[in-house]
Amino acid sequence: MYLEKAKFYSHEFEVDFTTNMDIPEGIKKIKWCQTANHAFFLLSTNDKTIKHWKVQEKKVKKVSQMNVNALNDVQNDCVASTSMHNPGGCSGRPYNYLCSPPGGFPSLRLPVVETGQRAVPMVTCRRVYANAHSFGINSISNNSDGETFISADEIRINLWNFEINNQTFNIVLVKPENILNEVITSAEFHPTHCNMLAYSSSKGLIRLIDLRQSALCDNHSKMFGGISPTYMPNNTTICSISDIKFAKDGRHILSRDYMTLKLWDLNMESGPVFTFQVHDYLWSKMTDLLMDGSVYDNFDCCQSGDGMRAATGSYNNIFRVFDYTTGSNEVTTLEASFNPMRYNC
Repeated sequence: MYLEKAKFYSHEFEVDFTTNMDIPEGIKKIKWCQTANHAFFLLSTNDKTIKHWKVQEKKVKKVSQMNVNALNDVQNDCVASTSMHNPGGCSGRPYNYLCSPPGGFPSLRLPVVETGQRAVPMVTCRRVYANAHSFGINSISNNSDGETFISADEIRINLWNFEINNQTFNIVLVKPENILNEVITSAEFHPTHCNMLAYSSSKGLIRLIDLRQSALCDNHSKMFGGISPTYMPNNTTICSISDIKFAKDGRHILSRDYMTLKLWDLNMESGPVFTFQVHDYLWSKMTDLLMDGSVYDNFDCCQSGDGMRAATGSYNNIFRVFDYTTGSNEVTTLEASFNPMRYNC
């Protein structure tokens, strides 16, 4: 059973006046950041704008009572005003005029603030990072150093500092002559090495780059993948990698193209360690899929906490879970809920 802690609007409908294009409010990616002072931080992005959010539970404070009786306090003020400033009465001064009685101190009317027992989630937008991408953002990934993160679109990868929202550094830029042949599809930082990141492309390639080698990462340290002989000739659409994820051990990369899920070892560029067929029954329908454009559908992938299993989505409201330990193509098929409000026990 799950309990909703907070709900808030992350993005609103915008208009990019430089290109005269509408920017929908739909969220493309969400990434959790490092926690601090019992607060949660996350990054969210639509097609063009990234936001850094802080979610923290706070107990509400409210004024419960006054520390003196209001009626007695008004009478004390009137008596003091009559005896010291206005012998004829207190009608010449407002009822809340504060004055000291003879030989005493002024009476103070201070509220008593009490802290409630129930904590309420407070959501704060800390930074807005915008106007740095010409194409729709497809990836965001925070660094293990806790200070920087990257955002990627089809032709560039930008490096941001969490505290600076009006300046970014471009670390990867696809050359203009290569844009028609290859674009960036996904990017992610290494889970433990803050100087390493990987990005995938529409050619089915995964490039591993080291930020220590050069400020502009035109050259890669390692490259994985390529067009497999099993794919249809003269068609690289189904080779395009839609998502990559580093394993928690930092040694493996999980990638998802249209037909397969692959696990790569960073120390072995020759080929994947495992290749899993997600929906091989579609091979016979490939011509129809090319005609209606279904081959352009993108699927994400993820890995279990123990690193022994991987999961990815498919059609017909199902997702598949693969086990590395068996060394075979055995798969567990699970159906997602049609009812988003269903409670799972």
